[in-house]
Amino acid sequence: MASGKKQQQETELHGGVLSGNGSPALWGTLIGLIVFAFVAVPISAAVRFATHPMTQQLFGGRLSEATQGGYVAFWWIVAVFLLALPFLVGWGVAKLSGKTLAIIAAVVGLFFVVTLVMGQLFVF
Repeated sequence: MASGKKQQQETELHGGVLSGNGSPALWGTLIGLIVFAFVAVPISAAVRFATHPMTQQLFGGRLSEATQGGYVAFWWIVAVFLLALPFLVGWGVAKLSGKTLAIIAAVVGLFFVVTLVMGQLFVF
């Protein structure tokens, strides 16, 4: 009886995310939280740039000549992408297949193209 109880306690200690039989969803959540910790400051900076119109003067040169709407739209797009990044990375880690990696690469590429187009469209 005592050996059965000891064996049950050992199996309970070996479960979870960091063990060999961890759930992919838990791994995705853990990696997503880590990525969120890394992008929390850039997210707040992007939202700050989008909501405060006087920050446009911080960027000298050509960006200071951009329209107000273009400047705000650019920073909101950056903020939304940075906010979506932890979910995207967590989902990619949870699925971890070639198709998932292709979808992630397509989303990042599409974001990059949209950001470039928005930057060229509103900067005159």
